[in-house]
Amino acid sequence: MTSTELARDLVDRLVAAGVEHLVLCPGSRSAPLAFASYDAAEAGRITLHTRIDERTAGFLALGLAKGSHRPAVVVCTSGTAAANLHPAALEAAHAGVPLVVVTADRPASMRGTGANQTTDQVGLFGEAAATLDVASADDLVGVVVGEGPVHVNVQFVEPLVPGVGRIPPTSPPAPAPSWSPGTMRAHRHASSPRTPAGLCSPSRPAGRARGTARSAPTGSCSAVTSPAGSSESSSSGTRRSRDR
Repeated sequence: MTSTELARDLVDRLVAAGVEHLVLCPGSRSAPLAFASYDAAEAGRITLHTRIDERTAGFLALGLAKGSHRPAVVVCTSGTAAANLHPAALEAAHAGVPLVVVTADRPASMRGTGANQTTDQVGLFGEAAATLDVASADDLVGVVVGEGPVHVNVQFVEPLVPGVGRIPPTSPPAPAPSWSPGTMRAHRHASSPRTPAGLCSPSRPAGRARGTARSAPTGSCSAVTSPAGSSESSSSGTRRSRDR
């Protein structure tokens, strides 16, 4: 069974238990629950509410359950996001409000490994709400909605979206080119526009042209090769004409 199928089975059971309102906090690991909740809302089976802040979502679900006298659901992703639902779970426990807290989780094999966005979510709410740790459809039998809050922690494995099969392994990326000051200078030189020999670049002010030796006088241009193969600078030619 895929993660999206497991999420749909859970939503079906919650609707059958009398749930009318579901508050969703979007997240990556909770994506299967987001798709299942959206499909149920599109079919007119539940009213879907979306909130970004988990604490706000928890108290919204608490108010919806208290006002409608029916169980309401709040859904969030894995990690510390689930801890933000603790205040609402405590309020529901003290007031006897049927609040269903559904938290997405990574597989149990990733617990205690330092994996990203992973914490021990089983028993997260202590005595306020007992945790049902769901790893397969068989575990959904234990989902019972009654007086007070209940915590349903669902382990989802990738892929987390419908219609996506197992992603094949990809070839390793090509190694990045090694850069050194010399290669960087050569790269800048090759990529810069070149000025024909004997002409000053129009984009530069009067003065030393690009590529001219530092000892050249101010206002000189690049060297021009004579037909005989000898190289004379335009500045030296200018001095001879002035001497005459």
